[in-house]
Amino acid sequence: MTFQPPVRDYQFLLRDVLQLERYANLPAFADASMDTVDQILEEAGRFTGEVLAPINGAGDKEGCVWSPDFTVKTPTGFKEAYAQLVEAGWPALGADPNYGGQGLPHVVNLAFSEMSSAANMAFSMYPGLTHGAYSAIHVGGTPEQKQLYLPKLASGQWAGTMNLTEPHCGTDLGLLRTKAVPQADGTYRISGQKIWISGGEQDLTENIVHLVLARIEGAPAGVRGISLFIVPKYIPDADGNPGERNSVKCLGLEEKMGIHGNATCVISHEEATGWLIGEENRGLPIMFVMMNEARIGVGMQGIAQAEAAYQAAAAFAKDRLQGRSLTGPKNPDGPADPIIVHPDVRRMLMDARAIIEGGRAFLFWTALHGDLAHASPDEAVQQKGRDYMALMTPVLKAFLTDRGFKVCSDAMQVHGGSGFTEHFPVSQYLRDVRIALIYEGTNGVQALDLVGRKLAADGGRAVMSFFAELDGFIEANEGDEGLKPFLTGLAKAKAELQEATMWLMQNGLANPDNAGAASTDYLHLFGLTGLAYMWTLMAQAAQAKIAAGETDPLYQQKVTVGRYYIERILPETSAHLAKLKTGSELMMALPAEAF
Repeated sequence: MTFQPPVRDYQFLLRDVLQLERYANLPAFADASMDTVDQILEEAGRFTGEVLAPINGAGDKEGCVWSPDFTVKTPTGFKEAYAQLVEAGWPALGADPNYGGQGLPHVVNLAFSEMSSAANMAFSMYPGLTHGAYSAIHVGGTPEQKQLYLPKLASGQWAGTMNLTEPHCGTDLGLLRTKAVPQADGTYRISGQKIWISGGEQDLTENIVHLVLARIEGAPAGVRGISLFIVPKYIPDADGNPGERNSVKCLGLEEKMGIHGNATCVISHEEATGWLIGEENRGLPIMFVMMNEARIGVGMQGIAQAEAAYQAAAAFAKDRLQGRSLTGPKNPDGPADPIIVHPDVRRMLMDARAIIEGGRAFLFWTALHGDLAHASPDEAVQQKGRDYMALMTPVLKAFLTDRGFKVCSDAMQVHGGSGFTEHFPVSQYLRDVRIALIYEGTNGVQALDLVGRKLAADGGRAVMSFFAELDGFIEANEGDEGLKPFLTGLAKAKAELQEATMWLMQNGLANPDNAGAASTDYLHLFGLTGLAYMWTLMAQAAQAKIAAGETDPLYQQKVTVGRYYIERILPETSAHLAKLKTGSELMMALPAEAF
């Protein structure tokens, strides 16, 4: 079977749950009527399902090829598919109309991004990182830099990359050694080696715009002395077209577990010409615009690969004959029943749907708050949007990739021995998604960011706002009998999350190791609570449709899968709370040499 984009699910979220048309009076949403959005979703489903999905498996097997002239060839079909992507205008969907974009809300663009990633994760990373580079220049660039680079990046005519990691340092960017030497003409000479650069070299675009972190001579040590530079592969000429070749080289490609169709490069900057973005020694805040966008995109990748793997597992389970149902044959004319009749297979498929559909809702809900942070005229709504984007980003990145990987693993389990072979697609989904738990800050680092920075920011304003929203929703709907199981589960999870938050405040300050030891359990407790809220919102919307006489089976399915989540998955919150409250003593008890 081939991947089928879940267009109907996006429509349900955007129309019925998030009610996108409520914001039609805001200029940023003026072109996002549901009629328009429906057309975009349908066409996006066609493009990703018919153009990107068919070259996914072949791209995995063929991979990218590096040549001694420092060029890289992407897999067969990628170049043609990328040309169609650009011609159709997909990269410009959420970009600023002032620079050639279509200006649609990010939450709509997210739907296309998920379809694209589920259809072909390795391919979708090229335009995905380009949009991140576009966003960083949009925030920190000069008017001249914006005019030169943004239209080409928005269209996808040029690609963008993020050059952070070096052979000796990853997460700890304060250790980076790449240096920048000022020149008389206002440019800088950039020298240093960067590794693991996704899309660092390819044959899809006429130019590649590297965003490079480097330290200007004489800058302070640590993260306070880091600047950000635009280093194009080809230096634009007076007309803005690719001109002289810059001294940036791809020295080779990494041999990787997955995402073989994406070129993961070792990049050497050999006194390359670069232009400063923003102020000297203030590069990280601008780069974090790109990194935070990428982190939400990585959380989306967890859900996207889980969706593709679930579809493959569900199709296999309906087709594979093995054993008989415990309650009597369901395929009496055949030699055996399809394995989908077995409760343990249903467990894995239901777990998958509960995580995928709840996680997708959590992504879209957060993205909408991000849109409102920019689009709303109400300062309180803007502030809440900024707070939620900051608070939820590490949760979305880490929780959804951890659980997305688990879904892919379960999908392989549904396939049995067939899943462990390369004759079926699920092994690729499992290999591809594994990187999502690592890059853009490992999931453990995301948990530390959540408990160490995000909870305490602005006196805990964001998390207290979230608690207040949950309390207000539960109170406002306590008379709704149909929602009662959801509200009961949500209230219990919220109480446990609040208890965990108080424990961290009391014990994390006294001993920072306690916060570190509790961080991953806390993040998962937060993610489970977030999905409980999403399933309650979806159940409310679905039950309203059913009450109005709608007969689309999707609505009853939402209620059923939501109940399953509340009763079978949400109880994990209690285990996470119990574990985090044990603190760090036993975790840190053994001396390092005992390991």
